[in-house]
Amino acid sequence: MLARDIGIDLGTANVLIYIKGQGIVLNEPSVVAIETETKKVIAVGKEANEMLGRTPGKVKAIKPMKDGVIADFELTEIMLNEFINKVKARRLFTRPRVLICCPTNITQVEKNAIIEAAERTGARKVYIEEEPKVAAIGAGMDITKPVANMVLDIGGGTTDIAVLSMNGIVSSSSVKIAGNAMDKDIIKYIREKYKLLIGDITAEDIKINFANVYKPNKKEKRTVKGRDLITGLPSTIEINQEEIKEALSDCLSKIISSTKKVLEDTPPELSADIVEKGVILTGGGSLLKGLIELLEEELTIPVLIAETPLTCVAEGTGILLNNIKLLEENQQ
Repeated sequence: MLARDIGIDLGTANVLIYIKGQGIVLNEPSVVAIETETKKVIAVGKEANEMLGRTPGKVKAIKPMKDGVIADFELTEIMLNEFINKVKARRLFTRPRVLICCPTNITQVEKNAIIEAAERTGARKVYIEEEPKVAAIGAGMDITKPVANMVLDIGGGTTDIAVLSMNGIVSSSSVKIAGNAMDKDIIKYIREKYKLLIGDITAEDIKINFANVYKPNKKEKRTVKGRDLITGLPSTIEINQEEIKEALSDCLSKIISSTKKVLEDTPPELSADIVEKGVILTGGGSLLKGLIELLEEELTIPVLIAETPLTCVAEGTGILLNNIKLLEENQQ
C-alpha cells in the first residue's frame, strides 16, 4: 500500500495535519502533558490543553513549540508521533512524504531540528517551506506570475510578512510577536493596573471575544476573575475595551512597523501591484476585531482577510503536495 503524503502546519499554538486526498484531518493545540517525576506523557493536543494552568504539581502541561520553532525537541517528536498515529498517516511497511511549514527567518539549525523530528516519526522525505508562502497559496493567491502578492500571517508565536512574486519571496520579515505575546501583554496590563493575576486562557478569551483595536468603546465592559496579588484571594474586576486596546498597542505597533519595513524593501513596480491588490491577512491573529481597519489606516493600502485564515497554511500544504515537482525545485 502507498503511504499518504502529509502536510503539517507545525504552529506554536496549534498543529494542523493535511492528508493528500482527504484534506485537513487534524487541528489540535500544540500542548503535551507529562508527569514531572517520570517524564511520562499523559496527554497530547486538546486533552493536554485543557490541563493548562489546572494541573496538580506532579503533572505539567507544556507547549513544546516557541516562536514558531522547536523549544523542546523530545516533546515535539512525541507530539508529532501521537498526531501522525492518530490520523493513521503511516501505513504498513510504508513511510509518507511530509511537508512542514516554518517562519521565514529561522536558522538552518532550527530547520534541521524540524526535519530531524519529522524523520524520527517515520517520514520518508521531509520538505520545508516558508509559512507566508504556503499561507498565500492556501489563501488562493497565484504566486507564479510576475505580479506582487502580499501576505501578513499572524500566528501564535510569530507574525510573518512577505511580498511574493514568481514563486519566490521578494521581501519578508518574521517577528516573534503574535497571538501569544498579545495574551501576555493583557496579563501584564491587568496585573500592573489592577494587581490581579489572570491565566493564559482568560487572557486569550478577552483578546478573542472582547478586544477591539480600532475604535474601542469605553462603555463596553467585561468582568474578569483572577487572584488578587495583595490579599492572595480570588477577586473580580471590570475592564473596558479601551484598556485592552492600550494593553495590545505595543504588539500591534511592532507588527505595523515590520509590515511598513517590508513595504519599503519592495521594488517600486511590485509596490504598485500591492497598492492595487492590497495585503491578505491569514492566521488566527487576523481575526482580532478592528485589526483590518487599523492596518488600512496605518498602511494606506487595502487590507483583506483570507476566506479561511485559521487553516490557510494547512490548505496550502495540500496544494503543494499535489505539485511535488515544484516542491523538489524549491528545496534545491
